[in-house]
Amino acid sequence: MRCPAGGLPRLTRSAIFTGMASELQRKKMSIVFTAMDDNGDGFLERADFEALTDRWTSIRGTVGAQRLREIMMGWWQVLLEASDTNRDQRVTVEEVLAVVDNLGSMLHLVRATAESMFEAVDEDGDGRVSAAEYGRMIGAWTGRESAPEAVFARLDTDGDGWISKPEFIGHWAEFWAGDDEDAPGAHLFSAA
Repeated sequence: MRCPAGGLPRLTRSAIFTGMASELQRKKMSIVFTAMDDNGDGFLERADFEALTDRWTSIRGTVGAQRLREIMMGWWQVLLEASDTNRDQRVTVEEVLAVVDNLGSMLHLVRATAESMFEAVDEDGDGRVSAAEYGRMIGAWTGRESAPEAVFARLDTDGDGWISKPEFIGHWAEFWAGDDEDAPGAHLFSAA
């Protein structure tokens, strides 16, 4: 997906995931579910989201931390309210997939999250993400070091050596709401 000149990337109707979870959607959610499940018990709980939020906010310290925390914990509430069918304050991967299935209708929330994530990842505030900053994002997400050079090159769709804010937002939206395996955003967390 290319970014329109001067604008935010847009997901076309055909690129937005609708319907039952595809194999690609399951694969992507398996990656992020495993990363989010901090205690490894096979469920997402508030403590898992708090740990993930703490890892994200540790990238930037206090700069934007409150906004990032509000958005991340807001997504916990969305998941919990929409999918906690047993009312046990735990969410399964199948319940996450049910919520992800509806993200195409919540792209404004997905993009708002992407903007906050971009601000957290853009450590030097220069309006672009370097390969090193991207690597630290993956490390914050997973809690471990990674070497994401090949994925970064794929995400740098204009080949300028950076991921711009519009590129990042488009990739984030494609990862969460898209179902095109060839789209660069489908591989946003592949380094995880």
